[in-house]
Amino acid sequence: MASGRRARHRRHATATVVLGILLLALAAVALMVGNTFYTPGEVIRVILGESVPGASFTVGELRLPRTALAILAGFAFGIAGVSFQTLLRNPLASPDIIGITQGASAAAVVAIVTLGLSGLAVAGFAVAGALITAIAIYFLSNKGGFSGIRLILIGIGVGAMLQSVVSYVLSRAAQWDIQTAMRWITGSLNNASWDDITPLALASLVIWPFLFSQAKALGMLQLGDDSAAGLGVRVNRTRLVFIVGAVILLAFATAATGPIAFVAFMAGPIAARITGPGANLLLPSACVGAVLVLGGDLIGQFAFEGRYPVGVITGVLGAPYLIYLLIRTNRSGGSL
Repeated sequence: MASGRRARHRRHATATVVLGILLLALAAVALMVGNTFYTPGEVIRVILGESVPGASFTVGELRLPRTALAILAGFAFGIAGVSFQTLLRNPLASPDIIGITQGASAAAVVAIVTLGLSGLAVAGFAVAGALITAIAIYFLSNKGGFSGIRLILIGIGVGAMLQSVVSYVLSRAAQWDIQTAMRWITGSLNNASWDDITPLALASLVIWPFLFSQAKALGMLQLGDDSAAGLGVRVNRTRLVFIVGAVILLAFATAATGPIAFVAFMAGPIAARITGPGANLLLPSACVGAVLVLGGDLIGQFAFEGRYPVGVITGVLGAPYLIYLLIRTNRSGGSL
C-alpha cells in the first residue's frame, strides 16, 4: 500500500514537472518566434530590462504581455474548471458548460454595444456578469436540496439563454461595435497589454493561496461529502471557498481574454489522465490550462495561412472532446 502511494506521488510529481517544462518551452517559442526571430539571449536581455533595438518593443510590449496573459488566463481557467468538476463530481460541470462564462460574455457585449463602454468598465461588467450568473444558477439549483445534476442542467439552460442575449444584441449593433465585441464571443489574446494583465494578476495573487492551501481537502471531496467529513474536511466551508475563488478567477480571466472555449472544460480531465487516479489535480490542471491557451494561440498564429483567435483553436479541439466525454460519462458515470 505504501509503495503504491509512493508510486502515485512520483507519477504526480513527474507529470507536473513535465507540464511545467512544456509550458516554459511554449513560452520561449512564443517570445522568440514571429515576423522577426529573436534569439534566447535577446529575449532574456529584454526581460531583464536591457534596451535591445527592435526586440525591446516587439518582445517587451507585444509578445511578453501576450504570453503572460495566456499563462495567467490558462491557470485561471484550469483551476476554475477542475474546482467545479471536483466539487460536483462530474466532468461536465465546467464553468464554460454551465453558463458562467456566458454570463461574463453577455455582460461585456451589452456594455460595449448598448452602453458604449470600453476598457476597464467592460472588464468590470464581465466580472459582475459572471458572479451574478453563478449566484443565480446556484440558487435556482438549490431549491428542494442541492443537486449537482440539477445545477448542470440549469446552467446549460442559462448559458443558452445568455448566448441568445448576445446574438440579439449583436444583431442590432453597429459594425464597429461588432468588431470590438467579437473578442467576447470567441476569446482572443490579440492586443494584449499590461493593463489587461494587472487585474487578473492581482486577483490570482489573492485567490491562489486560499485555493492551494485547501487543495488536499478538495481532493478528499472526490470521495463524497460524507467520506470527506469523516476525514475531517469542513465540507461546506471548502465548497464555498472553491466556488467563490473559482468564479472570481474565471471572471477576471474572461474579462481579460474573453471566453476561450473549452479550456476550463478540458484541463481537469486531461490532468487526471496524465497524473493518474487519486492525484491532487489543482496544480496539474492549472498547467494544462496554460499549455492549452498558449499552445492554441501559437497554432492560431502560425499553423495556418491566416491568423485565428485562440478561442477558435480551443473550440475545434474541445468540441470532439466534449462528444467523447459525453459518451464515456454515459457509460461509466460522472467522475474525472
